[in-house]
Amino acid sequence: MSTSTIYMDYQATTPCDKRVLDEMLPYFCEDFGNPHSASHVMGLRAQDAVENARNQIARLVGAVDPKEIVFTSGATESNNLAIQGVARSYKEKGNRIITSVIEHKCILEACRAMGREGFEIIEIPILKNGLIDLQALEEAVNDQTILVSIMTVNNEIGTIQPINEISEICRKKDVLFHTDAAQAIGKIKVDASKVDLMSISGHKIYGPKGIGALYVRLRPRLKLFPIFFGGGQERRIRSGTLPSPLCVGLGKACELAQQNMHSESIKLAEFKDYFIKKIFDNLSKVYLNGDAKQSIPGCVNISFGGVEGEGIMLGMPDICISSGSACTSDSLEPSYVLEALAVNEDLAHSSLRIGFGRFTTFDEVEYVSSRIIETVNRLREMSPIWKG
Repeated sequence: MSTSTIYMDYQATTPCDKRVLDEMLPYFCEDFGNPHSASHVMGLRAQDAVENARNQIARLVGAVDPKEIVFTSGATESNNLAIQGVARSYKEKGNRIITSVIEHKCILEACRAMGREGFEIIEIPILKNGLIDLQALEEAVNDQTILVSIMTVNNEIGTIQPINEISEICRKKDVLFHTDAAQAIGKIKVDASKVDLMSISGHKIYGPKGIGALYVRLRPRLKLFPIFFGGGQERRIRSGTLPSPLCVGLGKACELAQQNMHSESIKLAEFKDYFIKKIFDNLSKVYLNGDAKQSIPGCVNISFGGVEGEGIMLGMPDICISSGSACTSDSLEPSYVLEALAVNEDLAHSSLRIGFGRFTTFDEVEYVSSRIIETVNRLREMSPIWKG
């Protein structure tokens, strides 16, 4: 990245922390053994490193047993494994799967794929603040429901869903509960005891890309049909040789997240409050998307009346921000998350997502907020329809 470039898209991905990279490096060329080759010292060294990483992840999410952590290639695989695996394992019990309208695309598409296999998919609406409608959820859970999948933190607007309340509904109705926690891990405290399955991503927490994990409850044991087959690694849930360096990197990233979560949250909350106040003090017709309080400190989503989000970004080529989810950034359609919030189409097109993270400085927050104000004012002055 150029020294003149400012990165503020931490919901899309994070830079790998150098401490994570340093931990990984020996497992590429020195301790390069296959972690499943337990018959010799090189394999055992790699195996020990992977199991240490499994312990580090388990501690961060509050898993009772490290064996509940199943390594995957990332959150997309974890989410697909959870949804497809539960659906195919419990189809004799029922055929209803419940999710929300603002889930990540990989959840929605996995559910829709199950719909094509004959499962009934229910997408629960959200309230105007971005939180799930708990009454609608409870009413949707019937005796045919086998799984509820609700994300912990939304990737576009940063809202934190009421996981404890959702868990109570699922426990009361004897329904499995999965949460996509990719945007929550390392930012807020998560509690694996409240869910049956939890998806984790490495590159959202300053770890490497291409690695993630799925927490799969052991007691009482749940069944999970694999989505591909091989040597039966990872409790016969997820076959394939584990990439030792990436597993080690994810483990170290989780350890650092646990150590730094409190101090980072305080810093990012101060940045967020300053940024929002400065934008709202200096621009009219701006709108905060999502809940102002029930959200993570590092994510801000704002709509700017009278301008296009893409136009603002084009006016600031040295600043890396987003107009929505990185997974749907090719689309010219307005964000489906903002549509679910009942944000009108013009404002949905005018939104920006700004992400603060571990390496963000106050000077950068000051500079980016000033540039946004300057760019929005310039674009509005050029607009033939802007009336102020």
